[in-house]
Parts: sequence; structure tokens; C-alpha cells
Amino acid sequence: MKIVVLDAYTTNPGDLSWAELEQIGQLTIYDRTSPDQTVSRAFEAEAVLTNKVVLDKRIIDALPNLKYIGVLATGANVVDLSYARAKGIVVTNAPGYSTESVVQATFAHILNLATRLVDNTNATRSGGWVVSPDFSFSKGRITEIWRKQLGIVGFGTIGRRVAQVALSFGMEVVAYGPRLNVGKEYDGATAIGLEELFSSSDIVSLHCPLTDATRAIVNAKSLSSVKPGAWLVNTGRGALLDELAVADALVSGRLGGLGVDVLSTEPPKATNPLISAPNCFITPHNAWASYEARTRLVQIVVENLKAFIDNRRLNVVN
Repeated sequence: MKIVVLDAYTTNPGDLSWAELEQIGQLTIYDRTSPDQTVSRAFEAEAVLTNKVVLDKRIIDALPNLKYIGVLATGANVVDLSYARAKGIVVTNAPGYSTESVVQATFAHILNLATRLVDNTNATRSGGWVVSPDFSFSKGRITEIWRKQLGIVGFGTIGRRVAQVALSFGMEVVAYGPRLNVGKEYDGATAIGLEELFSSSDIVSLHCPLTDATRAIVNAKSLSSVKPGAWLVNTGRGALLDELAVADALVSGRLGGLGVDVLSTEPPKATNPLISAPNCFITPHNAWASYEARTRLVQIVVENLKAFIDNRRLNVVN
């Protein structure tokens, strides 16, 4: 089997091994592939692995030997799933590999906002503590998250794990999801309506998929109802935010702080309003990318392809 990995670098920048894939077939690896290179690089492949390289109808039609597409991620929106199904091409994804890493990153952002870790570290590095008249120095109010209300939007695997960790911090947890019954308790979190979640939570954390219903779920209207000074954390998808509205809320002080790992366009444009917004902390879409998570990802990808070869269905999404 001829196997091509179109954009391998983010999954494996050199600290993991592709040896198990090499044992399956003739493997060709590209760190990055531009749209105009996709067809020529994948032309002879029977199995194509992609993370963010788009495989739409036009591309699929141009690949005569293609039988299998393995997505190096959980979200498979880079593939035209219905057309691949119509063509008899199996598409798989890699679910669950990054849960613990994303939960860790979520709390890294929450704890940074609570302790002002980045601000205080940068101020100390620039000499602020050296010239302080006091033994204790801070660039703003430090806050305990104990007994604060965390509102979780999206209560799937990651949302539930975030709730579990929040409860261990002594936080009060509420959650919103389309399949949750308002008033019912789920794993220690109380289900409430979305508007109430925004208006009552000290911290809102987004863990829902990007759909037509959730696109710009945080917008000028929802922000007008948030608890003044509340914090917002987004480790889900960038387009869950109306970024201009969120930036305006940070400038006005309606939002007290923002921690995000994702933006609407990645890499972002320099004009993205969040980059220069106050009390905004951005990590470059690496919440998923711990060594351990990427190791799990590669193993899932290998097992998916082995299952396909053995005529078994494993993590098939189409």
C-alpha cells in the first residue's frame, strides 16, 4: 500500500517515530503541503493522511487510487465526507487522544488569569520587583478560583473532564449542552440555560463543536449579559467567538480576561483584534499538542489504518 502523509510536522516535529506506518506500506511523508501540491503528492496514494490539508470533491476526483483517508485529528471537516462515502472511500479520525492535554491547557489559562502569572513574570523580568518598595509585588489583583462558578459550554468528553477538575478545585460547576436537561445534575455539574450560564458564571469555558448553531456563540448580545468582569476561556474552535465583539468587551472591561488557544484564522492576521486586546492571553493552537497526546494520536492513526486493511471499521466517520 502506498501511504502519503501530507502535513506531518505538527503531529511529529521529529520527536516521534513513523516506524509502524512504514511497516504497513510504502510511506512518503511531507511536513507541509500547499493546496496546489496536494494532487501531485497524493496522486499515486491508496491511503492519504491529513491534518489540515483539505481533501474536497475536486481533490478526491483527481486521486485515482485513493481508497482511504485518515484524519490526524478529531475534527474531520477538512474532508468532504459525503462525497468520499459516495466514492467508496473510507475516512477515519482520531477521537479522544488530546482530552487530558486540552483540559490541562484550559486550567493553565484559568490559573494564569487567577494568579496573573504571565503579567507578574514579565513584570519581574523587566525589573518591576527589583524596584518595588515591598517584599510582595503584583501587577494586579490575584483571585482564588475556589467557590467561583465555572460555566462549561459543551459537555462532551472534554467538558466533563474539565468539570471534574474544576470540582477538585472547589469550584461550582454549571453546564450547557443541547442534550442536557435543565436542572439535572451531570457528574457534579448542574445543567442550566445558555443565557443564565453567561449571566451567572465567573468563568465561561467553551468546549462545544463548531456548527451553524455555535458559530459566534459568544457575540455582542451574549457578552451584554455576562457577569461584569467575568473571564472567558476558549480551547475549542476560534470561530465560536465574534472576535471583534470580544475585543470590545475586553477594552470596555465587560470581560475581565480572556484565555484562548484558537483563533478564527490560523495562523492569525496581524490585524486580529484579540492580539492587541487588554487582558487577553493567546496560545498558538497547541493545547492538543503535548508529547503524550501526539504519541496517542499516532498510535490511533496506525490502528485505524490496520483495521481498514483487515476490513474492520475503526473510528470511521463517513
